[in-house]
Amino acid sequence: METKSDASKRPSVVTLKIGGEERVFDIDNPELPDWIEKRALGSDGYPYPDKMDKDEYEDTLERLQIELTKLQAWQHANGQRVLIILEGRDAAGKGGTINALREYLNPRSARNVALSKPTETERGQWYFQRYVTHFPTAGEFVTFDRSWYNRAGVEPVMGFCTPEQHRDFLDDTPGFERMIVGERIHFFKFWLSIGQEMQLKRFHDRRHSPLTNWKFSPIDIGGISKWDAYTEMRDLMFERTHTAHAPWIVVRSNDKRRARIAVIRRVLQSLPYEGRDDEAIGKPDTKIIGEGPELLKE
Repeated sequence: METKSDASKRPSVVTLKIGGEERVFDIDNPELPDWIEKRALGSDGYPYPDKMDKDEYEDTLERLQIELTKLQAWQHANGQRVLIILEGRDAAGKGGTINALREYLNPRSARNVALSKPTETERGQWYFQRYVTHFPTAGEFVTFDRSWYNRAGVEPVMGFCTPEQHRDFLDDTPGFERMIVGERIHFFKFWLSIGQEMQLKRFHDRRHSPLTNWKFSPIDIGGISKWDAYTEMRDLMFERTHTAHAPWIVVRSNDKRRARIAVIRRVLQSLPYEGRDDEAIGKPDTKIIGEGPELLKE
């Protein structure tokens, strides 16, 4: 029989301090611990006790996706460029939000960029170069599932860049993004924020699903115990790169449905496309979306 001390030597088992309590979490155990199930949705002070009703979500999403098709037609007619980056901790819901944004858009001019680790050639280039290659041309709608902000979080926490490279990134990024906006690209930076228990629940769901276990990686296992380190890097990133010309838009995303609606709504409300139906778009939910780090401090 495996003892507790034997189990703690396995890489899948981590001891975490959550809410002042010490918790042991085994990602390989198919049973989700009670303390995660009960606290996941409300973690990090999430303001809703229940998920958005599924029928309400689907009806709202359909109205917003109709508006997105109008937006794309306006882009084509006027050569407008849209660039959206989605950042957040692992399992924050970036991929699902991007799918909701792009589901009914013409894929010839609506692209998603999800880059793998840099090649040897790319490692020798200017850091931003491989991202700029994928920027939108006239009429294009481009999303990034993670972006140059890898160097603000994953890389320094996991030791994939040097402290000097991290400092240079924080120094250079506001100027780099000023050039993007100066090019008249419609530029959005979303940070999807989740609580720690919700992240653990989503990791567990991925690990034990035959459909999505490919999403769970050794980096995810390594990152489970680095919550505080990621928080420190996130806060520094906001301090240095939240600017008037390229603000961070924070979306509290413990409920994926509300988060997707909030992101799409923000994009639609920000652009002067023809035929915009403000009633169909609706009002922003200020409990879960706002500019800058204020929502992260509640």
